[in-house]
Amino acid sequence: MSARTLFISDLHLSPADPATVAAFRHFLAHTAKQAQALYILGDLFEYWLGDDQLDDDFYSGIARELAQLADSGVALYFMAGNRDFLPGQRFAREARLRIIADPSVINPAGQALLLAHGDAYCTDDLAYQRYRKLARNRLVQWIWLHLPRRMRDREAAKLRQKSQAMNRHKAMMIMDVNDVAIEAAMQKCTCQVLIHGHTHKPAVHIYPSGTRYVLPDWHQGQGGYLLLDGARLSLHRLDGQPLTAPVQP
Repeated sequence: MSARTLFISDLHLSPADPATVAAFRHFLAHTAKQAQALYILGDLFEYWLGDDQLDDDFYSGIARELAQLADSGVALYFMAGNRDFLPGQRFAREARLRIIADPSVINPAGQALLLAHGDAYCTDDLAYQRYRKLARNRLVQWIWLHLPRRMRDREAAKLRQKSQAMNRHKAMMIMDVNDVAIEAAMQKCTCQVLIHGHTHKPAVHIYPSGTRYVLPDWHQGQGGYLLLDGARLSLHRLDGQPLTAPVQP
């Protein structure tokens, strides 16, 4: 078994983007199958209204393909994102994966890595942080999951439209992570490496506290991943070529 570990996020899989779905299936059948573990750090799906979404052929099909990868010997881990933050035990069971908390610390080969989706560090976006706190309230989630599926579909569509409209009027800076929040997170867990997605701005950032790797998003068949091979971390396109990313001092 390979000692390689892969990290991906922000695929936003949906029937509306068949090219990305095909790219993901190819990734599972080839690149991911050569790894020891695959970490999905949120927004695997465009949205997740609850595990009854697995009643739909599209989503149950994705779960089956993940399960096939797990059955081949690859350990799968899933962290909820801001679009798919309601995964439950049915999803975990059918996809043969383990749901991990946001944030989480792992220690492959003795190297402490802080994993996060990334939206919690966008602290300058106060409106979003208020929404995030409400959406992750357990009582609110319980009420939401007990609404009829048709009502959840309708309300989720309204929320996405509202979010897109608001984001068009926000400064790009406040939708990115806050550097003070990043350094505080790394210092809190005594990790010198932070890996996250969410911002759709793949890059490698250097801080006094350590290094931050931002995962690439996937869209129209294009995307990428972060590879941990031994102690070395590197960003790659889906074809395996290095992903050019700025290093910020």
